[in-house]
Amino acid sequence: MSSPPSSPRTSDVLVVGGGIIGLVTAWRAAQRGLATAVVDPEPGGGAAQVAAGMLAAVTELHYGEQTLLALNVASARRYPQFAAELTDLTGHELGYRRCGTLAVALDVDDRAHLRELHALQRRSGLESEWLAGRECRRLEPMLAPGVRGGLRVDGDHQIDPRRLAHALVAACERAGVVFHRVWADRLTVVRDRATGVVTADGAALEAEQVVLAAGSLSGRLAGVPDSVLPPVRPVKGQVLRLAMPRSHGPLLSRTVRAVVRGNPLYLVPRESGELVVGATSEELGWDTTVTAGGVYELLRDAHELVPGITELPLTETRAGLRPGSPDNAPLLGPTELPGLLLATGHYRNGVLLTPVTGDVMAHVLATGELPDEARPFTPRRFSAAALTEQPV
Repeated sequence: MSSPPSSPRTSDVLVVGGGIIGLVTAWRAAQRGLATAVVDPEPGGGAAQVAAGMLAAVTELHYGEQTLLALNVASARRYPQFAAELTDLTGHELGYRRCGTLAVALDVDDRAHLRELHALQRRSGLESEWLAGRECRRLEPMLAPGVRGGLRVDGDHQIDPRRLAHALVAACERAGVVFHRVWADRLTVVRDRATGVVTADGAALEAEQVVLAAGSLSGRLAGVPDSVLPPVRPVKGQVLRLAMPRSHGPLLSRTVRAVVRGNPLYLVPRESGELVVGATSEELGWDTTVTAGGVYELLRDAHELVPGITELPLTETRAGLRPGSPDNAPLLGPTELPGLLLATGHYRNGVLLTPVTGDVMAHVLATGELPDEARPFTPRRFSAAALTEQPV
């Protein structure tokens, strides 16, 4: 016979999930004076441990995602102040660099695609500069001679997501956020309202508002009614980390992106001497195996872009799961179940959207109103009623 849940512990806000999205939500909510708790066995873990940390509102622009662009740009603009605030508060350096991004083309087809992307960026009011191949190599001398052209985007920056996660844990602790280092087992619903969770060890955690911010796991919490279960799926990404020699200066001075053999590729150089190479995009469910094929393809494509890369020590291989949504955009704010809110589905933009997500969620938790900038991303856009109203 199982033991009954322990006596309940109550808070204003209970955040399920302690990745960077859950942490920034908890921190900002606590700053608003809300008694806040986070339930996660390992706060600061999750996809941030694998992510490269590109803050690439411009070079991440994809056709059909212009609505998401506005949110990405808004968050990117907040990053300098956001990073400075976190560092001042916690003393943690975040690896925030305004080094810019260079997106390059290796063949004629990629060059044509990059030209089209440049035109889309300009039509969208974004700043990017077209460079000839020789100008790209002048900026980054280690690029392959075959580079046909590229886009220089000085407004795309980077941050170290692992440092960001550690700093957010520290900021939460300073703000009085309570951590329950255990899995949430199921959502508690009383009289058609979310009232908390029961943890894996049988503890009952009660709250006025519950935020489901568990990344790719957000759709797997037991007890969430099917009508409000977030349509979030895991998208596997394999990433490599290499060490750049300090004696001869960095191999690259800025983030370099390309499409090689149809595969998107990025190389992100850190001030620490680390070089992050990624990432695969694989629809393989919950598999997080690092495969020989994935490592080979990343190194092969990276070598075609920067031939000297294969001389570097390989220090780490990791695979993580991005939380993908049906339209590749996040789900932010209240669901149709009173008391339950979502902050998930950020897909490839979780690190970039961290500042704006924290602001949006804190505002709606404190006031009940979703800010205008977040209204296109309400979870209710995936409700049965909303889907039936969409034109065929």
